[in-house]
Amino acid sequence: MKVGLRNSVRVLLMCCVVFCVALGSVAGSENALLQPARGEGKAIFYANITGVEPIMQAFHTEYGVQAEYTRVSTAVYVPTVQTEFQAGRLQADVLQGPLPILQILKEAGVLGKYVSPMTENYPEWSRDPDGIIQQFGIEYVTIIYNTELVKAKDVPTSYKDLADPKWRDKIVMPDPTTHATTITWLVGLKEHVFATEAEWMEFLRGLAQNRPMFVASFGPTPGPIETGEKLIGISMPKYIVTKAPAPLGWAQLDGEPIMGSARGIAIAKNAPRPNAAKLFIDFWLSETSMRILADEVGEWVLYEDVYPPIPDIKKANVIPLRELSDTEIQKWAEVFKNIF
Repeated sequence: MKVGLRNSVRVLLMCCVVFCVALGSVAGSENALLQPARGEGKAIFYANITGVEPIMQAFHTEYGVQAEYTRVSTAVYVPTVQTEFQAGRLQADVLQGPLPILQILKEAGVLGKYVSPMTENYPEWSRDPDGIIQQFGIEYVTIIYNTELVKAKDVPTSYKDLADPKWRDKIVMPDPTTHATTITWLVGLKEHVFATEAEWMEFLRGLAQNRPMFVASFGPTPGPIETGEKLIGISMPKYIVTKAPAPLGWAQLDGEPIMGSARGIAIAKNAPRPNAAKLFIDFWLSETSMRILADEVGEWVLYEDVYPPIPDIKKANVIPLRELSDTEIQKWAEVFKNIF
């Protein structure tokens, strides 16, 4: 018994030593980044996402390093960043945006390589094999509706229901002839929902015959639904969170995925403040930040087991869409002009 007890104590002590060494390594690794980051003072963050101020504040509180957020709209993101980079005066340390935008910047040599230790908490498909872009979320788009004015039996159970004549003059959506994300989403229906292109085209014609209200982007889509001017729309479930307590719900579709554009984050090549940039990327990809995005902004994030506070949203099958080339966007825009 004494020998067994001695061996047990020895094993316990060895475990403690291993734990302390591991803890010291983690702390040392963090300190190796933290102190230089504090010396740099701040990290400048270019992005086009809303509601991130709590993350900026939490980062500063945690590390004593300032995070400066510069919002750059999607329409001018690439030319703004490329112009600054080519002139040698890009101020951003970190760049975040829709995956297609970051892919363009990657190909232009604007992004640097950094693989955060936080990436282990994300699905393997979200990691860039080149170690440059890390995907962290999906701008998910589906059907939302007015929960007070649409009866339960009438809530759509398929995207195909958007072509049902009962929704004539009751739909709102971004303009499919000019809004690139909506063009990509509609093409996504062809690739992930409809069995043939002929069925998809028939659906598009039915949707057009329902005379949907067109708005410039997803931002204005929830307004007409919450007021009752329109009853359903092609929009983002995150507005259920950000517009609460507005009477908004999402349609749970039978076997059909919720689709959207992936969002990513990367360090700038030759970042002015590289240590602060890496520290900020680590924090952005942490569970703390992803819970803020999910809980307060309603975003669909890729961090394991983190979901927005939307009823039954865990049941959703959310998938990233294939990015379309500029040529494809222009091609389908012309097609949709003839339909809508």
